[in-house]
Amino acid sequence: MPSFDIVSEIDMHEVTNAVDQANRELGNRWDFKNVDANIDKDDKGITVSAEQEFQLEQLLEILRMAFAKRNIDSRALSEDGESKAGKLVKQHLTLKQGIETDMAKKIVKMIKDAKMKVQASIQGDKVRVTGKKRDDLQAVMAMLREADLDIPLQFNNFRD
Repeated sequence: MPSFDIVSEIDMHEVTNAVDQANRELGNRWDFKNVDANIDKDDKGITVSAEQEFQLEQLLEILRMAFAKRNIDSRALSEDGESKAGKLVKQHLTLKQGIETDMAKKIVKMIKDAKMKVQASIQGDKVRVTGKKRDDLQAVMAMLREADLDIPLQFNNFRD
C-alpha cells in the first residue's frame, strides 16, 4: 500500500548559513554602524540583540529575508519574548522541529473530515498517511498545502 510521512523539519546547516548571511548583511548596513547589534545561533535557537526596539525589528526582518533566500520557512521560528539586559534589548527565537501532538491531531482530523480514502496515524513527531491509490495520497498533500497551518510541512518517505 502506498504511504508517505508528513514531517516538519528544517535543515540546521541552512539555518547556520542564513544566520551567517544575516550577520554579513548587518555588517554592511550603514544604519548599524557603531551600533551594538548581533544575531547568534546556539543549540536552543537564535538570539537577536540590539540597542533599540526598532533596531531589533530591523534585525528580525534581516533574519527573515536571509531565511527566505535560503528557502527556509520563517514559520519555523517562534518568538519567546523580549528581555532587556543592560543597554541591549534581546529576542530569543526557537526553531520548531517536528509536529507536536496537538498539531498532529489537527492534521489527522483534517484528513478524516475530507472523507478521502486514506488512513492517517500519528507516529512520534510525524504523521503517516496510507491509502490504496497514489492519487488519493497526492490529494491529501494538495489539501495540506492549501491549509493554513502555522508550521511548515514537508512530505517525505513516499512509498508505492
